[in-house]
Amino acid sequence: MSSKKKTATSGSKKRTAGKEKTPDVVIVSSEAWPWVKTGGLADVAGALPRAMAQAGARVRLFVPLYKSIDRKKFKIPSRGGVKFRVPVSARIMEGTAHMISPSDNLEVWFIEQEQYFGREGVYLDPTGHDYPDNLERFAFFSRAVLETLIASGQPPDIIHCNDWQTGMIPAYLKTIYAGVPFFKNTGSLITIHNMGYQGRFHPSQWHLLGISWDHFHPGGLECYGHINLLKGGLIHADIITTVSPTYSQEILTPDGGFGLDGLLLHRVDRLHGVLNGIDTQEWNPATDQLIPHNFNRSDMAGKALCKTELLRNMRLDRGEGPLMAVVSRLADGKGMELLADCLDPMLAKGAQFLLLGSGDKALEQRFKQLAVSWPGQVSVTIGYDEALSHSIQAGSDMLLVPSRYEPCGLTQMYALAYGTAPLVRATGGLNDTVRQYDRATGEGNGFKFDEYSKEALLAKALEGIEFYLTDRRNWNKMVKMGMGEDNSWGRSARKYFSLYRLASSSGGK
Repeated sequence: MSSKKKTATSGSKKRTAGKEKTPDVVIVSSEAWPWVKTGGLADVAGALPRAMAQAGARVRLFVPLYKSIDRKKFKIPSRGGVKFRVPVSARIMEGTAHMISPSDNLEVWFIEQEQYFGREGVYLDPTGHDYPDNLERFAFFSRAVLETLIASGQPPDIIHCNDWQTGMIPAYLKTIYAGVPFFKNTGSLITIHNMGYQGRFHPSQWHLLGISWDHFHPGGLECYGHINLLKGGLIHADIITTVSPTYSQEILTPDGGFGLDGLLLHRVDRLHGVLNGIDTQEWNPATDQLIPHNFNRSDMAGKALCKTELLRNMRLDRGEGPLMAVVSRLADGKGMELLADCLDPMLAKGAQFLLLGSGDKALEQRFKQLAVSWPGQVSVTIGYDEALSHSIQAGSDMLLVPSRYEPCGLTQMYALAYGTAPLVRATGGLNDTVRQYDRATGEGNGFKFDEYSKEALLAKALEGIEFYLTDRRNWNKMVKMGMGEDNSWGRSARKYFSLYRLASSSGGK
């Protein structure tokens, strides 16, 4: 479109001369940090494009221009842009795509359409309920991305979609846009961040999708009598990924597949697990501006000082046992009810406990009561505070993540980076990132239990407490091992590049 874009593209080619060509990537997400965030998807969609651009790929990220996005702060143009028209049932809806370029090789495109995105909230109305036109909003967004790409005149090698909100893009590429020459060499990939969210809608809204009723059947987008937008992506994408290798296996089961395990088993040859990464600029104990003392693997003195300050700020006594922490939503599936049942015997062994989180009111009350029962040994902060979460990772000895299920999880990777031993249940990404420490071989980076029960959690917690109290030398070796591991987005980007090549080789076919 512009000379600026041509310069960025030619620069990318120069960097990859003599090497395997880095791909031309389009990433599409309903949210991306720092522009808009309701959950972990935004962290992924904000960090992965940056890592890919730094690795030399040309990356275009597409997100809706919601009312909550600060146009002035992010210098999003109010004029110009790429105009497009999208048919929605019997209407033609017009919109504009505006672009900013926050770094080399990275463009962020915002899809502006006042009727769909010029309202409060991203998915939910002010009362906390799903917007009834969410199917229409995100089907429009999906086609708007494709129309903007055509208008740009620069076809990508791959379109990387995320969750049900963009599930119609692979479906559109294989239906409405199947004969469009522009996309003949473009592949598609869809990432499942959580199988529990599938974008199910009543079939009365089918006409808003713009594709034939021939696709509303059990082998198409129909699922138990409803439209299923995620299913549309899973059927038609060239490659399917999840956010960890273990989760890619768990979703093949009835418990983990939420009704789509049969489809995923049918496409298992196209299914891959790619671990999410962490932002190693934001989460780096050597440079973190949110912690009182910096430290690194070679010089851990700052971590001890961080613990001293954290204990003082949280009004906890200095004890011999480990400081065990939780930074989590108090929600179903996070294992917090198991933990509440286990805390008394853990504390009796000398552990201290610190919690930062909110959610289920009954659980909040249980933990607050434990703080009353164990003064100086338990601290509970209801809510979320970014600076405090960094201080907890830096100053704690153990991080507890006893989840029933966890597609990937990031807090355990933050803990590893900060020399805090994670104690996790062996599920999803927790299983892939945490290795049970073996005192005989000196291998491992934390503690892991299998059965989702308070007995299994308590046994592993007591094992960790005993290890901390009796063998500090090997404890320090264990946490330093975790600090040396690569959990960066750069690692994830390299894996995606290989999958992009696989997807683009079959794109449009």
